[in-house]
Amino acid sequence: MQGRTLLVIDDNDAVRTALDVLLTLEGARVECVATPRAGLERVARGGIDLVIQDMNFQREATSGDEGIALFRSLRAAQPDLPVVLLTAWTQLETAVELVKAGAADYLAKPWDNARLVTTVRNLLQLHAALTAERERVARVDRSHAELVARFDLRGIVYRSAAMHAVVQMATQVAKADVPVLVTGPNGAGKEILAEIIQANSAAKSGPFVRVNTGALPADLLESELFGAEAGAYTGAAKAREGRFEAANGGTLFLDEIGNLPLTGQAKLLRVLQTGEFERLGSSQTRKVNVRIVSATNAPLGEAIRQGRFREDLYYRLNVIELQVPPLADRRDDILPLAKHFLEPGYRLLPDAERALVRYDWPGNVRELRNSIRRAGLLANTTRIAAADLMLPGSSTTGTWEALPVREPDRDEIESALTRHEGVIAKAARDLGLSRQSLYRRMEKLGIAPGSQDGR
Repeated sequence: MQGRTLLVIDDNDAVRTALDVLLTLEGARVECVATPRAGLERVARGGIDLVIQDMNFQREATSGDEGIALFRSLRAAQPDLPVVLLTAWTQLETAVELVKAGAADYLAKPWDNARLVTTVRNLLQLHAALTAERERVARVDRSHAELVARFDLRGIVYRSAAMHAVVQMATQVAKADVPVLVTGPNGAGKEILAEIIQANSAAKSGPFVRVNTGALPADLLESELFGAEAGAYTGAAKAREGRFEAANGGTLFLDEIGNLPLTGQAKLLRVLQTGEFERLGSSQTRKVNVRIVSATNAPLGEAIRQGRFREDLYYRLNVIELQVPPLADRRDDILPLAKHFLEPGYRLLPDAERALVRYDWPGNVRELRNSIRRAGLLANTTRIAAADLMLPGSSTTGTWEALPVREPDRDEIESALTRHEGVIAKAARDLGLSRQSLYRRMEKLGIAPGSQDGR
C-alpha cells in the first residue's frame, strides 16, 4: 500500500488515530474525517484509493442507517472505489447485505490489526489490477475506433489487445503489394483478415477470389488454378478461366496452403515469380496482376523439414506473416462475438456468459458461432442459459457461481415470474439464478412470491 491514499470516515477520535498510525506505518497516506458529509466532499475531490467507513455517526445510534446512506452515496459517486465497513457485531447482517451490494469487505469492531492490514493491502492490489485492466480495454477501444474511422474492417468484432494488434498490422500491410501469410488455428478468423487486406489495398475495387487449395483434387488442381482450354481433358467442352484469371486486378486468397500438393506448389511458385502461366491444354502464356494472401493452420516449418512443402515457395508467400491467436488466448473477444452472433431480441443470461468465457473453444470463432446459433434454436425463450449452449464438460454450478455478474433488476424478475406463472424454479432458470438466489433478490427488492412459488 506504499504511496496509496486511504480515507477514514469515523466520528470516533480514537478510531481515526489508531487507523492513521497503523496504516501510515504500512506506507499509506491516511486522511481522516469525522462525518459522512466531509467524507463525500473529500472523495469528490479525487485521489482516494480506498475508504474505511464507520456505520454509525451519532451518539447512541446503532441502526447503521447512516452508514448505509454513506455507502450508497460513495457507490453513486465512484462505483469502483473500494469501501471497507467498520461494524459492531450487532450490525453484521447489515454489513453482509452491503457487501452483496458492492462493498469490498467488512471488519467487526474491535478489529484485528493484522487482518485489517491484509484486507486493505489485498483490496488495493485488486483495485489496481482492475483499474489497469479497464485502462487497457479503454486504450484498445480508442485505438479500435481510430481504425474504424480510417479503414474498412469488414465488420470484424473483437475486444482483445491481441486481436487488435493483428488487425492493426493487417491495415498497415494492406497498401504494400506483397504476399501475406496468415497463420492460426482453424476457425480463428484468418479469412476475414484477408478480406481486410483486400478492402484497404490499392486493388480494393478488384475481385476477391477464395480457393481452398487443400480441397482441390490433384488431377484438377492445374485447371482450377490456371484454367483450361476446350478439349484439354475429358468433359472440357469449352474453355474456362482459372482462379488466377478470375482474380486479376484483385486478391487471390489461398486457404489451407499447407495442404497444396508438391506439383501444385511448383506451378504456384512460377506464377508468384513471374505473374505468368498457361492454361491447361494451351501454349499461350498469360499474365496477371494478383495480390496473394495465403492462410494455413499447419506448421509450415515442420512441413518443409519433412519435404512436404517447398522452402522457396514458403519465402515467396511469407513476406509478411499475420499470426491469429486462438480464441482461448483472447477471452476478451468471446462475449462481444457471442452477442454479435445472437439473433435480434435474444440475450445471454449471466450463467451463459460465465460458461462461454470459461470454455476453451477448440473450434475457435467458428465453434462459438455455431454454439450460439444452436442455442438460439433450442432455447425455450429468448433468454439463453448455460444449459442451452450444451458445451462439452460444462456445468451451471460450481466455480462459475463465484464470478461476479450483474443481478437482475425488479422489472426482469417480475417479467420472468409473469412468464412462468409465478413458478420460482422456472423463473430462476430463466434469470440464470438458483432458487435461493432468486428468493434473496426478491426479498431485497420487496417482491412477494405468488401462490405457485412452491412448484
